[in-house]
Amino acid sequence: MSGQTYNDDYDSPWKEAVEQYFTEFMAFYFPEAYTAIDWQQGHTFLDQELAAVVRDAELGKRYVDKLVRVALQNGDEQWVYIHIEVQGTAQAEFAKRMFVYNYRLFDRYDRPIASMAVLADEQPHWKPTGYGYELLGCKHHLAFPVAKLTDYHADLNSLLQADNVFALMTAAHILTQRTRKNDDERYQAKWQLLRLLYQRDWDKQKIIGLFHVIDWLMRLPETLEQQLLQQLETLEEQQTMRYVTSAERIGIAKGMQEGIAQGLQEGIEIGKQEGRQEGLVIGAKMLSRLLEHRFGALPETILSRVLAADEEQLNHWLSNALEAATLTAVFNDEKSH
Repeated sequence: MSGQTYNDDYDSPWKEAVEQYFTEFMAFYFPEAYTAIDWQQGHTFLDQELAAVVRDAELGKRYVDKLVRVALQNGDEQWVYIHIEVQGTAQAEFAKRMFVYNYRLFDRYDRPIASMAVLADEQPHWKPTGYGYELLGCKHHLAFPVAKLTDYHADLNSLLQADNVFALMTAAHILTQRTRKNDDERYQAKWQLLRLLYQRDWDKQKIIGLFHVIDWLMRLPETLEQQLLQQLETLEEQQTMRYVTSAERIGIAKGMQEGIAQGLQEGIEIGKQEGRQEGLVIGAKMLSRLLEHRFGALPETILSRVLAADEEQLNHWLSNALEAATLTAVFNDEKSH
């Protein structure tokens, strides 16, 4: 059946996936760069530093904008920087933005900056790979590698079989775009992806994390969502993989969303009438219940942190708790994300 045309949330799932599985992101989209990086030395996301460098150069919306510090295998540089963009729409200013960000980051760090882009738009012929100018014998040009998701459309079956998070992520993105106006088709596509996910020989946390990304990306009406969760629970029983209890916990989290939000507001109202602290305690208990349903028993340090939080922080953590793949991700205090 045809359904509503969703205003699908692409940027949040992409952000989550890039942060959680960055090494696989590089291996899938930029394999040459992946082999040059010394992954044993780790990598560091520098989101705040990137925001400080480019805050006055906002040249169009994108899904993801990341700065990552890595070390190289050859040891020529102790640390280098990779600027990653996942761009969701074709924009005339995109290549210029890559150029501007690259030279601003070079100016800040005085180290080489590798700029790379994943083009997630739906226009197959839009594929910018560089920007620059020449003037009076001076030449200044940036060429950057890109991965174009429309190039993968013909390889959808291969993506579904590949053993890489971003193969499934790319397939999910393509299928989300294809099924934007048809609920039944999206249901079938989402179910196919989740079945394949459970067939992977991946650890439990990785499966749960990617489950959340796919679930976030491929929105369904509530009736179909519940039907899907029931199918998934049956699948888990057959394969003795109680991941979500798995499906049960996700269902509880979604079902509790309105109730907990309402409970927080009611707690705040009580706080206004009978003392603000009492209202915050009620809100903190509501949030703790959701976290326990999603992640199991909470450490004392987490409970203490929740109980000591103010209203703004509780609401921020509640928003995170409904979608985050891990307990650590819930307590990401960068509210701008």
